[in-house]
Amino acid sequence: MSHSEAPWQQPMSDDRFELMRRILDAPSPIGLEASMTRSLLEPHFQSFIPSDWRIHTFKGNAGIVVDTAPESPDAFSVMVIGHADKIRMQVRSVGDDGKIWVNSDSMLPTTLIGHKVKLFSEDPETPGQWRTLRGGTIEALGAIHFADPALRTGGKGIKPEMLYLELLIHGKDKKKQIEALGIRPGDPILYDRPIERGFSPNTFLGAYLDNGLGCFVTTEVTRLLAEAGGLRNVRFLGAIATYEEIGRFGSRVLAETFRPDVTIGVDVSHDLTAAPGVDDRRYETVEMGSGFTLSHGSVTSVALNTMFTGVAKEHGIPVQHEVVGRDTGTDAMAAVLASIDSAAASIGFPIRNMHTISESGHTGDLDAAIHALYETVRHMDGMNGGEGIRAQDLKDAHPRLDDASALSHRPAKSD
Repeated sequence: MSHSEAPWQQPMSDDRFELMRRILDAPSPIGLEASMTRSLLEPHFQSFIPSDWRIHTFKGNAGIVVDTAPESPDAFSVMVIGHADKIRMQVRSVGDDGKIWVNSDSMLPTTLIGHKVKLFSEDPETPGQWRTLRGGTIEALGAIHFADPALRTGGKGIKPEMLYLELLIHGKDKKKQIEALGIRPGDPILYDRPIERGFSPNTFLGAYLDNGLGCFVTTEVTRLLAEAGGLRNVRFLGAIATYEEIGRFGSRVLAETFRPDVTIGVDVSHDLTAAPGVDDRRYETVEMGSGFTLSHGSVTSVALNTMFTGVAKEHGIPVQHEVVGRDTGTDAMAAVLASIDSAAASIGFPIRNMHTISESGHTGDLDAAIHALYETVRHMDGMNGGEGIRAQDLKDAHPRLDDASALSHRPAKSD
């Protein structure tokens, strides 16, 4: 592949960008992911997968898994996981003044103020029928004139318990007007902000890049494998999981169900170079627009990371290396949390403003991740003289540091 032909160097086509926009905008708050998985992605998968592939669904959650070899359960298997659930606000209570008090979940309260949202509510008269309410905004202060002096100067911030959904209810019996709508505690609320292209080339911004992007990448890898005629030896499992934002509960169920030999979590990471006010934390130099990220540490497999790095080098795919501690923070933990022996990797793409209404990313990083995954799976499929990777290959690939060679000083290369 020549440099000029590299997909990660090219603008994303309008049709692929529209698919990404639809995935990110799908109303899939935690526990209600079927709008993305069953209504959007399942028909999309069905439009291109071969007839002998299968889509698995589940009783306890709305995840789905595309299976390239359902009749070969003993084949070497690779599960790639994006998660469909979106962080959301929830209704806590309704006040006499017509304010709908909400929680902020995993979002900074300050970033919510003034933004339009969508509330989803089950019809109390017709259980199972859901309605969408739009036109409200999240507020906390009412106006600067009512704010505590410390809030005006930035000396203190907005607390989660100060947040409410403003529907501009007025007149008599404001609380009863809200109650008549059937709104009740627990109703989920999402940002109303589809993505759009950004000012700088190949950038985009909007809500829920975390982790609609992981689902988009998993979907695109599956499409490329289908277009290439599938795999001869590897059983690929393209998974769209649930419940990641509340503890990675969905992906560990998928891992236990399929017991994959390799588990790869696909999720957003941070643009640490552009993050404000963190210079003293000495973060690694990971930045948007410089390629996909590969995590090192926690339960990630050194041998698997070496394979990804080698494949990326062979194909000229830009890769950035990031550090994780005890926990990857992604669905790469799925197998170990399910007590499954599986080699794990965590793949990402740097974004800015995570968990806000203006999450921002670079399409080149996504395409780098897509092709790194695609080429690595194909590499596994062709190993051992074309017979494919074996479980024993991973068992025997653990580095032996007792055999490490001495490293001496080397002069820096001149530019």
